[in-house]
Amino acid sequence: MGKKVNFIVLAVLVLISLTFSNPYTENGDMSAIDSGDTAWMLIASAFVLLMTPGLAFFYGGMVNKKSMISTMLQSFVALGVVSILWVIVGFSLAFGESYYGIIGNPMTYFNFKNVGLAPNPDFAGTVPFLVFALFQLKFAIITPALITGSFAERVRFRSYILFMVLFTLFIYTPLAHMTWHPDGLLRNLGVLDFAGGTVVHMSAGFAALAGAVYLGKRKKITHDPANVPYIILGTGLLWFGWFGFNAGSALAANADAAIAFANTNIASATAMITWMFYERFSNRKMSAVGACIGAIVGLVAITPAAGFVTISQSIFIGFATAITSNIAISLFSKTGIDDTLDVFPSHGVGGIVGMILTAVFAKDVGLVHGETETFMWHIIALIGVSVFTFGGSLLFYKLVDILIPIRVRDDQEERGLDVSQHGEEVS
Repeated sequence: MGKKVNFIVLAVLVLISLTFSNPYTENGDMSAIDSGDTAWMLIASAFVLLMTPGLAFFYGGMVNKKSMISTMLQSFVALGVVSILWVIVGFSLAFGESYYGIIGNPMTYFNFKNVGLAPNPDFAGTVPFLVFALFQLKFAIITPALITGSFAERVRFRSYILFMVLFTLFIYTPLAHMTWHPDGLLRNLGVLDFAGGTVVHMSAGFAALAGAVYLGKRKKITHDPANVPYIILGTGLLWFGWFGFNAGSALAANADAAIAFANTNIASATAMITWMFYERFSNRKMSAVGACIGAIVGLVAITPAAGFVTISQSIFIGFATAITSNIAISLFSKTGIDDTLDVFPSHGVGGIVGMILTAVFAKDVGLVHGETETFMWHIIALIGVSVFTFGGSLLFYKLVDILIPIRVRDDQEERGLDVSQHGEEVS
């Protein structure tokens, strides 16, 4: 049944695309295009796309050698699946005409209708609307890929693809709409999320927690990374791509992009060094894996704050998040929940810390400036997003499990996902 479900879904998407073909148009004021802004946004989009292969190396190096290919492919395949969904209806759900500030009209930009070459002043007034849509696509791609680290080594590949479709359409797009659409509910309440603290990292973190809870423990739990150089390579690619992730979210080559670029580097550097020295302080060796995890949690935490804080504040954010996530990983390991690659304590907790500290330090409206309203709405948003993402993901795991068993058989898990799911193995 699983084979039929996936094939039917793909066939329907292709037929829809052919039926509602939409040639690119130049309707609108083409003179508003700024070549510098456009060049930067094209580059930033490519940077963010590179993050998903980077994540594949990062996760692939951490798992058991018998599941390395499958784990890497779970990230890489999102480039294909989410790209198709985004063009047909995902972008419209995220940025279409607003329904009560919660979700976009699926017909506004259905199959990229009205996504032309002229800028749309409601979103990015100096770059082609098509470029804006493709930049946002890269965020949608990496979010479900982040989740995969929590259920690595035990998920059926076809089931994961179906879950990715449901998560993208019904969890990611409403969060993107509420946070980044001009009429979005959270945005109009004053919630600040420069580049995806709630939309990407918290949503992935809580969906990962739900996945670890639903799928249960692995039969044999190991903590020996298969390839540490892959982890270092993946971290480098993610760090590089994150400049597009954060600085690109300024949507122009301007001062905000410069601030976000600087803060991204400094927060990550601080978190990496903090993690290494905290390991030594805790009588552990300064490990390469620890340095890489530290760098990533720093990048996660600065994401919502990147354009709203100063360099010195970004140093504090990196430091505080490294300590918090390190402690969270230690505590979470005692819960009995098997989050294979610590996605929740890294991305979920890192995103929470980043959103809270954004509300503390944000220029003019932060708690340190005597303002309490932004902080209050951030706390409310954190609670709402957590419940929505965790509960919605649990529901979709259950639905997928009914259609296609979501967990591999015991013998398949023992052989490894590379052989059992793909007929391939690392030599």
